[in-house]
Amino acid sequence: MRLEKFCRQLSGNNNKNIFILKCDIKRFFDSIDQDILLELVRRRIQDEKALCLIEKIVKSFAKEKNKGLPLGNVTSQLFSNIYLNELDQFIKHRLKIRYYLRYCDDFVILVENENYLVRLIMEIEEFLARELKLFLHPNKIIIRKYHQGIDFLGYVVLPHYRVLRTKTKKRILKRISEKRQRLSQALFSDRSFNQSLQSYLGTLKHCKSYSVRGTIYRVCRQL
Repeated sequence: MRLEKFCRQLSGNNNKNIFILKCDIKRFFDSIDQDILLELVRRRIQDEKALCLIEKIVKSFAKEKNKGLPLGNVTSQLFSNIYLNELDQFIKHRLKIRYYLRYCDDFVILVENENYLVRLIMEIEEFLARELKLFLHPNKIIIRKYHQGIDFLGYVVLPHYRVLRTKTKKRILKRISEKRQRLSQALFSDRSFNQSLQSYLGTLKHCKSYSVRGTIYRVCRQL
């Protein structure tokens, strides 16, 4: 919703085209430098007992020497935001980018000038490598026009509406079909199937999804 709000603001309520840079950090959790992370924490926390505990948590896992955070840990989500806050501050205050959004290691920047986005990529890459020892995924640096759609967090944002990402839609339909088949064979309970179904329908509530929901209902009616 915030991305849609930014798009409306910058495009003059969808009256002019704008450009979007979408980036993803390569192997983000595996590449976090533990020493840099701990130094960032020390800038704000002085309590030695707290610092000792935090260091034990951070150092309890390593993909490589002094690198990486375990996926799925609650603390990893917190530490990742502390780490990438440096990128946020650089983009917002050094580069003076007004329309910027980040979720974990995915981020988007909205501007009116496409050539400016090309220049930004180099500056962001230099900052990440120098300050955080991170790198953008070369195959996931994407510049698009707003009317082409912005693929972000499972949805594609377009002027006036949003839709579900095609890959996500196919995955949902495949899983529902599989679970419906297992249900018909008494390998899956009605309650479990209904819980899964409500979860998928909840995802679809946030986008234009009439045809997808119709397909789901047809699958559910199959004997």
